[in-house]
Amino acid sequence: MPHDITDLRFFVTITESRSLAEAARRLDVTPSAVSQRLRQLESRLGLQLAHRSTRRFVLTEEGELFHAGVAALLADLDRLVDSLRERSGEVAGTLHVGGPLGFGRTYLAGAIADFQSLHPRLKVSLTLSDVVAPADSNRFDMIVHIGSLADSSMVAYPIAPNARFICAAPAYLARRPAPREPRELAQHDCIVLRENNEDVTLWRFRKKRSEVAVRVPAILSSNDGDVAKQWALRGKGLFVRSEWDVAESLAAGRLVRVLADWTLPDADVVALAVRRAGMSARAKLFLSFLQARFHPLPPWRR
Repeated sequence: MPHDITDLRFFVTITESRSLAEAARRLDVTPSAVSQRLRQLESRLGLQLAHRSTRRFVLTEEGELFHAGVAALLADLDRLVDSLRERSGEVAGTLHVGGPLGFGRTYLAGAIADFQSLHPRLKVSLTLSDVVAPADSNRFDMIVHIGSLADSSMVAYPIAPNARFICAAPAYLARRPAPREPRELAQHDCIVLRENNEDVTLWRFRKKRSEVAVRVPAILSSNDGDVAKQWALRGKGLFVRSEWDVAESLAAGRLVRVLADWTLPDADVVALAVRRAGMSARAKLFLSFLQARFHPLPPWRR
């Protein structure tokens, strides 16, 4: 049998990775070291836990059963340790947080630094990516997300309001007068951001009881919000972007909001978790910290 709880955590980590190479990156070791340690674990158990190749591995039936039992055991152990630490007022252990790239760099990184300063014995691991997959729920205590998330088993807890605006640089509007109503967008140069598997060229508007959907021509597209904003700042066209990212440029006059009397679907900032009852004490505390940090007004509305 495995003699060390680190063997169990090791097995859960490689199982929740997409390949041995990804597991090696997460464990900060070489792929060969991962393979060797897995062989040693199988030898001690007297079981084959996985079929593996250089690119991927698949659990055997015994591996599936072992993983399910080990994951449940470790979750129970972590909850017990968290409960004991909560009783003593100690915040320790490791908090695993995921978040989007742009918002993560601008707001989340600073929030985590301040939170860790309040709790010096706590370790925080932050992973930034603009792609949220359902499997990520097993990797993180919490995922900070912007906008809606389709087909998710995770629960969303509000952090901050965030509208979306259509903007353009003064240089573009000097060349092409601003649209007066959404349908005129079909005659404009538009920049689109590919994210969250959305239909990115279909822009939806509402004004009072009126709703309009417009298919816009995309002369430029990117999966990076900062790139889209750079193009807009250079006068390349109109684009839709979150309030948190354009508020400063709007205040400075580098961007101008257009169709301001029409609203786009909001993209509020939320924290995603499997369920609050299953959150660790440190995750619950960090959620409360984030909610307080962005209340009553988030930085982009001050």
